[in-house]
Amino acid sequence: MGRVAEPAPEASVRPLPAAAGLGGSVQVRHVDAGSCNGCEIEIGQAFSPVYDVERHGVRLVASPRHADVLTVTGPVTVNMAGPLRKTYEAMPEPRLVVAVGDCARDCGMFADGYGVLGPVSDVVPVDVQVPGCPPEPAAIASALRGLTGR
Repeated sequence: MGRVAEPAPEASVRPLPAAAGLGGSVQVRHVDAGSCNGCEIEIGQAFSPVYDVERHGVRLVASPRHADVLTVTGPVTVNMAGPLRKTYEAMPEPRLVVAVGDCARDCGMFADGYGVLGPVSDVVPVDVQVPGCPPEPAAIASALRGLTGR
């Protein structure tokens, strides 16, 4: 039967100048800064056999010391600001940050919550934003694929 997968989504993000130093593949570390878990489910689907972003050179890693890209979901809560900053600082340069979902971009439905510090861009610099609540796996795959320069 062969490989059962959807066609590769078109890259909606132009390769960033910093991505040129990544060598055509990216290692991704993910941080949930306070999300409802909807975006994590969609990120998981982007790495599933259907969307299979690994075939485009994108791989999840367990340590920020091995990562080129940091994906962040959810609004940054007061308790997650420090760990998010430390994760970002532990990454080698060049490093890129992808804010996944509306909450990561502008706090979404959690704006003005008592435990919410603010969007990801208030804590670490953001290079790419993926809109949606939650964004579709194809949009996440497209954004990550755009970072590989492919």
